Amino acid sequence: MRFKGVRGGNAVLASSRIFTRTGLMYLRGILSRPWFGHSGGPLYRGRGVSLYNARFISYSGRLVLEDYVELQGVSENGIQFGDSVSIGRGAMIRPSSYYGGDAGLGMRIGSRSSVGAGSFIGCSGWIEIGDDVLVGPGVRLFSENHTITDTVKSIKSQGVTRGALIIEDDCWIGSGATILSNVRVGRGSVIAAGCVVTKDVPPYSVVAGVPGRVIRSRERS
Repeated sequence: MRFKGVRGGNAVLASSRIFTRTGLMYLRGILSRPWFGHSGGPLYRGRGVSLYNARFISYSGRLVLEDYVELQGVSENGIQFGDSVSIGRGAMIRPSSYYGGDAGLGMRIGSRSSVGAGSFIGCSGWIEIGDDVLVGPGVRLFSENHTITDTVKSIKSQGVTRGALIIEDDCWIGSGATILSNVRVGRGSVIAAGCVVTKDVPPYSVVAGVPGRVIRSRERS
């Protein structure tokens, strides 16, 4: 492995460091695989990865968990990963509270999809991400809303209403975007950086703004 623009010994040093880092991730993965409910391929586990209740987590092929990922497994339907999925540094996936209460519903991420560094996925309701989906860094995905109908009770005491969030195949979710509960993002759509999506997105749409709106279609007329 070589990097363009990096010469001689520097390239060798950079390559050897990457090889060593990948090897350590693979070794950590070997030690972690028995904890999972199902493991269908190699697991690469970075430094400082936090795994909670991994028996509720399954994957069908290679899974990469970069440094400091936090992955909570407790959920009614489990956390399911397809083949060749990567979760970026510092990303968090939380279907349930750490402090008791009802278990969340969980999520599924399809094959060849990735979640960017620093993203947060709150899957108390159900979240489904299709195949070949790019979720950029710092993205926020939510499948529940706080109940606010009673003005006498505190918002916190009223609990939450669970919903579903579906992102179909071949979508690109830009950096810092937020997608809220009860939204379906149609196949082949692009969500611009920083966008807040509050309603369904037709297939092959480009969505931008706060709140998000369709600014054009990717389909040829």
